[in-house]
Amino acid sequence: MAGRLTGKAIIVTGAAHGIGRAIAERYGQEGATVVVSDIDGPGADAVAKGISDAGGAAVAVTTDVSDKDAVDRLFDQTLDRFGTVDAIVNSAGLVNTERHFLEGDEAWWDQIHAVNLKGTFLCGLRAAQHMARKGNGVIITLSSGGATRAHRGNAAYDATKGGIEALTRAMAVDLAPYGVRVNGLIPGSINTSDMSPDVKKERGQAIPMGRVGEPQDMTGAAVFLVSDDAAYVTGQMVAVDGGILAAMRSPAADIFPPSRFPKLDS
Repeated sequence: MAGRLTGKAIIVTGAAHGIGRAIAERYGQEGATVVVSDIDGPGADAVAKGISDAGGAAVAVTTDVSDKDAVDRLFDQTLDRFGTVDAIVNSAGLVNTERHFLEGDEAWWDQIHAVNLKGTFLCGLRAAQHMARKGNGVIITLSSGGATRAHRGNAAYDATKGGIEALTRAMAVDLAPYGVRVNGLIPGSINTSDMSPDVKKERGQAIPMGRVGEPQDMTGAAVFLVSDDAAYVTGQMVAVDGGILAAMRSPAADIFPPSRFPKLDS
């Protein structure tokens, strides 16, 4: 399966489902050897098998990205088997995190930060240590419109995404002299949970391009950022959102309307 990524060994975290899965499958189609990483072991196995059955090359590694020992095992197994890591996509993250700020607590905050922000740091650090020594490599992070625009009911999630964008820029600046590029993807409203036709239609009306995105819509930009065509691109956040961030945000795009806000005693 000769393609734009032939010969590259790429780790994709959170690759058992949604955007991570779509990117992993596309990388397999483009000729990369894909390490399908996810906390959902059976899901990761199924995705890796699908890539292999389609003529690609893939293995699965069960990983909790918030656990340093698990991240180290992921990289150790990848390096033992393939000898290198050419790129990593940090797609693992908690997304069903809605809770009004007034109902937040420390456990909620800590769990979301452990997976979304700390997990990106742990994977990025281990990747950078290997890539800097060999003089090349690509790290891709996953952010959200919530990094620069607020979602209702998602203070902890949005804080992690703002942190991820800051971390992306900081890694890019620190690692550029070593030949390592770091960029991020900003998904828009992506159908990762089998939205009903009515929900897709309603949300699509608030998006300039007139529809919600599908996971496959994220894959073209993910291929570009890893490919040699992006050799002079680093420290950038690429929005793949149908124009949401460019427009005045519509309430129809929110999944936590004021009707779900807590009712307070006077």
